[in-house]
Amino acid sequence: MISRLSPCLLLLLALSACSDSDKKTVSSDAPADATEQPTPTSKNRDFQVVETFDVGNSVYVRSMGLDRQRGRLWIGTSVGAIEVDVATRDMVATYTRDHGLANEYIFTIMAAQDGTKWFGTNGGGVSRLRDGAWQTFMPMHGLADYWVYAFTEDHNGDVWIGTWAGLNVFHPKDGTFKTYLKELVNEWVYGLAVDSKNQVWIGTEGGINMFDGKTWHTWTHENGLGAANKDNLPVSANTGLGTRSRHDLSVMMQGLPTYNPNYVFTVQLTPGDGVWAGTWGGGAAFFDGANWTNYSTHDGLAGNIVYSVAVVDDTRVWFGTNNGLSYFDGKQWQSMTRDDGLLDDNVYAISVADDGGVWVGTRGGVALVKHK
Repeated sequence: MISRLSPCLLLLLALSACSDSDKKTVSSDAPADATEQPTPTSKNRDFQVVETFDVGNSVYVRSMGLDRQRGRLWIGTSVGAIEVDVATRDMVATYTRDHGLANEYIFTIMAAQDGTKWFGTNGGGVSRLRDGAWQTFMPMHGLADYWVYAFTEDHNGDVWIGTWAGLNVFHPKDGTFKTYLKELVNEWVYGLAVDSKNQVWIGTEGGINMFDGKTWHTWTHENGLGAANKDNLPVSANTGLGTRSRHDLSVMMQGLPTYNPNYVFTVQLTPGDGVWAGTWGGGAAFFDGANWTNYSTHDGLAGNIVYSVAVVDDTRVWFGTNNGLSYFDGKQWQSMTRDDGLLDDNVYAISVADDGGVWVGTRGGVALVKHK
């Protein structure tokens, strides 16, 4: 395995250190050595790590956005953004505050259909890169909050933005924002997706909302979201309704993963409009339009804290957990951990390329996983 990006990323780290010495970040990271009891990986796993891209042991890869039209993978880290050529796997450029980012800690990236790149940052609002020009949006411009965790684009070209103080929709045609707050089950928004009917699905710290343009719908653990706490894990007190400092809490408690099934880290849709949600301690949840089906470590999922989901098609899905990477083909589960070549067991971001390659973002960098 080769760490192709390391030399260039040393420059990125140096630039970040110069501009970010006083930066404060808020995180719910689990310590690297504090994961739940390892789940045995599949003996007949049909995929493997073929390459790794190091960014430094203290750097987190939080998000990735694939620009399929232009063959670029955008990687959001705790020290800036990286642009990679998917075909050659060479780094094209790095981006920090010196280049136009409002803040180097990037929690979410979206490559829009028109080629615009959207960056959601930790305390710096939204940065937009369009036609080579940077623009930053903050609350003074109509953004709900400085902390931005999710993007999606609807069929009209409007951009939906998840923040720690509600949900925005941005209208590029006139540059205006609209904010939804009281309509949400919880104001802390982490996951967004738009289905074939142009309905917006919203993952929050208190459950899932769906907005069809007129009516709001809500699902929580009481409605079937998230697996039962079969292992009697400690219940997390992080509700998102207190002060921002409460988000310094780890997903671990006394060395054990915690349980908070209403807390949704990500929402992704299948081509057939099935809804996958990654929860905190409740595993992965799938909604078929009528009922929720939940999957946990008892079913084969690597970890019950699911940070990221990447959908291949209606049956094949990848999951990033607190205990490695899992693949589900609709019938069988396969998993891999740091022992199998990942750079860390906490998988925060996944992106599936057109050739089937899977980019896996963790603390320390990105691993490229391919089927054998």
